[in-house]
Amino acid sequence: MISQDIANTIVDPKAYAAQTPVDEAFAYLRKEAPFAQAQPEGYDPFWVVTKHADILEVERQNELFHNGDRAATLTPVLVDRKVREIMGGSPHLVRSLVQMDNPDHMNYRRLTQGWFLPQNLKKLESRLRDIARVFVDRMAEMGGECDFARDIGLYYPLHVIMEVLGVPEADEPRMLKLTQELFGSNDPDLNRRGEKLDFEAGLVAVQETIGEFITYFNGITEDRRRCPREDVASVIANGQIDGQPLDHFAAMSYYIIVATAGHDTTSHTTAGGMRVLAEQPDIFKRLKADPSLVPSFVEETIRWVTPVKHFMRTATADAEVRGQKIAKGDWLMLAYPSGNRDEEVFEDPFTFKADRTPNKHVALGYGAHVCIGQHLARLEMRIFWEELLSRLDSIELNGTPLLSEANFVCGPKSVPVRYRMK
Repeated sequence: MISQDIANTIVDPKAYAAQTPVDEAFAYLRKEAPFAQAQPEGYDPFWVVTKHADILEVERQNELFHNGDRAATLTPVLVDRKVREIMGGSPHLVRSLVQMDNPDHMNYRRLTQGWFLPQNLKKLESRLRDIARVFVDRMAEMGGECDFARDIGLYYPLHVIMEVLGVPEADEPRMLKLTQELFGSNDPDLNRRGEKLDFEAGLVAVQETIGEFITYFNGITEDRRRCPREDVASVIANGQIDGQPLDHFAAMSYYIIVATAGHDTTSHTTAGGMRVLAEQPDIFKRLKADPSLVPSFVEETIRWVTPVKHFMRTATADAEVRGQKIAKGDWLMLAYPSGNRDEEVFEDPFTFKADRTPNKHVALGYGAHVCIGQHLARLEMRIFWEELLSRLDSIELNGTPLLSEANFVCGPKSVPVRYRMK
């Protein structure tokens, strides 16, 4: 059993905001207890999967390790009990692709998968470049100082995914606010109440946020059924599985996952990339001198930030991983930041290498549940950096960067910078 101190650290939102405590905890576990059980205060026990190879092994066996049987993210006992009361026994407040197993997962994923394949995204490339230039212009107009995370990093990926989804630009601030409330429920700067919340108050706030999302997307569904368009919302609103319309709850959850994960993770990664350039002038100079490094720089920022910190899996049968016996029903935490710092896979893993090759990180998942929007995220980040670096002459920090307080999805919430642009 993992020590109580380390167990508490790896679920503590404040530890992720500080980053070093979590990095040190996972480094210790990779060396001393790479696959072991933890029972943080207030949680059921779970296995902590810290090694890159073990994360891949669990992810590739999606029939043996389910997403939907128990909570798919770290959930305290009291919250899990309350959610099951509210949801009639289900551990999920939403039922998106994240909470589904086959055959539902495959059927629902197939509906929109084509939208996010590289060959389809080629059609969007010129439009994405236009959007990127708007935000680069916006940065240029800010007089050489901005909080990149709050002023630019948040809004560029938001605008991209909302255009793909089909949400009007006027509603983007509302979508951003709701996303931050959903993923930042532990962070007083981001949650609905603007204060530190206990588990129960946090759950109520998240319920309210989900309710607001559902109200909004009910309206979108009605509109797209009347007047379908060339957008993902029309696919969801009019989609069918086995000749039947989508289950309403699953359809609403589908909208929510696209509208939130579709930009929040990319925002964190883009802001993390800017922090690297501001802190490490040698990397900035290399990218300026050789723009062909941008794709590998993007890949390394994804590894470096790892915005999704974990997902949970549940064993559907007795099994064995790394010599440890797992019982049917056991809960497993896939610790992505740990897998992405695994010394056996990544040379000098705590150093940012803009030309790291190969870069087999697990930040976007693996196997059946690999991120459906991975190609769009890479494309929009590559285009943004290409457009910005051609105009950015200098960049440095102008204050202390801050990370959000969350143990599920988190990254830079403030990256104050000073810069010169053409």
